[in-house]
Amino acid sequence: MSILILHTSNASRRKHLATARRYAHRHGERLLLVVQNPTWEREYADRVVAADTSDIGQTVRAVRDLATIETEPIRAVAAFVEHSVPAAAAVAAELGLPFVSEKTAYAARDKHAMRSAFARRGIPQPRFGLARTLAEARGVARRVGYPLVLKPVIGGGSMYVRRVDDDAELAEHFETIRRKSWASFDYDPLCRRAMRRHDESLMLEAYVAGGEVSVESIVIGGETHVLAVHDKPLPMHGPYFEEVFYATPSALPPAAVARIAEITAQAHRALDITMGATHTEFRIAPGEEPMILETAARLGGGPVYRSVLLSTGVDMVEAVLDLALSRPPRLRPTQRTAVGFYLFFAERAGTVTAVHGVEEAAADARVHEVDVYRRVGDQVDVPPHVWQAHGHVIFSAPDRDGLDEVYARLVKTVRIDVD
Repeated sequence: MSILILHTSNASRRKHLATARRYAHRHGERLLLVVQNPTWEREYADRVVAADTSDIGQTVRAVRDLATIETEPIRAVAAFVEHSVPAAAAVAAELGLPFVSEKTAYAARDKHAMRSAFARRGIPQPRFGLARTLAEARGVARRVGYPLVLKPVIGGGSMYVRRVDDDAELAEHFETIRRKSWASFDYDPLCRRAMRRHDESLMLEAYVAGGEVSVESIVIGGETHVLAVHDKPLPMHGPYFEEVFYATPSALPPAAVARIAEITAQAHRALDITMGATHTEFRIAPGEEPMILETAARLGGGPVYRSVLLSTGVDMVEAVLDLALSRPPRLRPTQRTAVGFYLFFAERAGTVTAVHGVEEAAADARVHEVDVYRRVGDQVDVPPHVWQAHGHVIFSAPDRDGLDEVYARLVKTVRIDVD
């Protein structure tokens, strides 16, 4: 029997694929991987097929061809990267295997479709609208009010997400962000569909003051199991919203965490997410109702997987594979550890000339993992023009407050130089 992973190359997913390989071999399964232009991914799978997963039709055809030459039937389909979820949904439908539906895969990526689904359920969220022109944007601004957040309809990692505080800033940034957001996500399998549906419009949302959190869940038969809530302790007031520091368990009051879990489950029902892993983000001001920002039908990005594993003992990759194979996953926490991670960027765009502090950071007993996604000679850009950091450090502390001290030290230790 075989497990098939639909993948988009992403250096932060090495640990995911390594776990999938161990899982497959432990259960006597072959691990198959479909990815465009495979390089380092080959070491993690029994067979790798090169296919453009940004083209759903091509991906489905490649899997059909793969199924004819594989000696073992494909029993499960999974995806660990946001951009591969729509292809995985289409392949699972083609093979008659468990996964979220193609409709759900789309709604969990199209920000306007998602907001509309939440609105129909009365889920607390920012006021929002779509605009194709500056005149339309000004109309949304009159209805929603300033500050506004400009956001691509299709996108991730806070790429081209920007706060504007008044009409002058809206006029300055609207058209540039609208144009660049569609041009930059043309590799996304849903880009052309969303472009036609929304006429290359841009999302505008009311800015929500307060702290931001992310919620990692597993959904089984429509029932939501929240495994971890990460705070983002640094202020995220804008104008850009790069994510740098995550910490779990949350420092929010238990009642707020419980309400966040309740709204997360409502969001899953609104999008008809009935199985698999999800990553949900909120804004919450002290004493106020949590406001959902978005939910994704996938594992959280980069080091989120390892953070949940180290903090709770629950392996979300194994849980996803268990569900894909119709096995009951193990979700009971075996430990409670304060864990954080630091997502680092070069200070400016350019060519990487050196990476400093990796060995020093790794020598700290509190540090569990240092991963640099970029190498000397690579060209790098910085927020808001990128959807992924240039590396991460995962660390722990005796308690939640201790994570702040470790983070402060790492910020001074790890550095990427560019020319």
